Amino acid sequence: MSATNILVTGVGGYWGGRVAQKLAEDPSYHVMGLDTKAPKEPIPGLDFIQADIRNPLLVELFRSERVETVCHLAFQESSRPTETVFDYNVMGTMKVLGACANSSVSKIILKSSTAVYGAKASNPAYLSEEFPLAGSRNFGTVRDLMEIEAFCNGFRGQHPEIRLTILRFANVIGPQVVSPLTKYLREPISPSLLGFDPMMQIIHEDDVVRAAEHAVRNDYPGDFNIAAQGLMPLSKIVGLAGRVRLPVFHLFAYWGSSLVGGSGLRLSRHTPIELDYIRYRWVADLNKMREIFQYEPSISAEDALRDFSEQCCRKKYVPEAISRAYDTDLLKRIIERRRNAQGLEEEKHQAEKVSEDVGDNHE
Repeated sequence: MSATNILVTGVGGYWGGRVAQKLAEDPSYHVMGLDTKAPKEPIPGLDFIQADIRNPLLVELFRSERVETVCHLAFQESSRPTETVFDYNVMGTMKVLGACANSSVSKIILKSSTAVYGAKASNPAYLSEEFPLAGSRNFGTVRDLMEIEAFCNGFRGQHPEIRLTILRFANVIGPQVVSPLTKYLREPISPSLLGFDPMMQIIHEDDVVRAAEHAVRNDYPGDFNIAAQGLMPLSKIVGLAGRVRLPVFHLFAYWGSSLVGGSGLRLSRHTPIELDYIRYRWVADLNKMREIFQYEPSISAEDALRDFSEQCCRKKYVPEAISRAYDTDLLKRIIERRRNAQGLEEEKHQAEKVSEDVGDNHE
């Protein structure tokens, strides 16, 4: 049986490289990586193709390589909207999807964010995948993701034969990833808005990779919110990360420049997270993730935060002997986490076996 042809875009970046590496471990896949630059570290088994996602010959490449699945992870993060990044993110995605529609591609996986729902006082307790996308257009990444998802809605109607899966991840955290939340927590002082302490969701970087792999291996078309078990208020997140929380009066945070007469003093210009997202609740509903997508992150929100804190923050300030002790504690939790995950997988296999046995008996 021939190998399944999978193409991962953005393979020279963090997410593309990690997902491609995971998929390339499977000999039943022929994994191609597309980017203008090669991965920093060689990925065994990866078939690297140097090209921009906006290249007009992309459709010819997809046809000649008989690409069946595209995992589109080429995306540039930006705090402020810029036309250059918009062209790469949005127009580039349109080019990729257009090439998919005119070739042999039958499945597409896209990475998005729960930030596309927006953070508003009127938000319900839990935001389902059907909730209107009303994220902040002042934040570059969110604006581009909303434009991409709007295009995808039309694409689905025009090409129902292609299975399109969009994974909307909560705040991504981990020792290696660079995200708005990790930037926020790496600062010695984390500003917050006085009188506001919203509940927030987290997903560990390793579970982002596992979710993308799960989407490639299985057919689950649709939109899915992805987040770890457990909600935490912002104050607890900052505390567990070992940061100092600095409450700021929200009027000053939003309009400080006009109050003090200096455009460079507005807090919203210097925080990696749009202020509404640390003011209001934007908690995603996870029922579809569990019931339809059949996925459960293996790392809880609190464990994900502790992993980030111990590997990125505390080691800067503790002696080597204490740092080794933290490593031991961390490994202990990792072993327990993996045992729990193996137990859940075994329970799933047992349940499937019982279901098959019952079906045989009925026959």
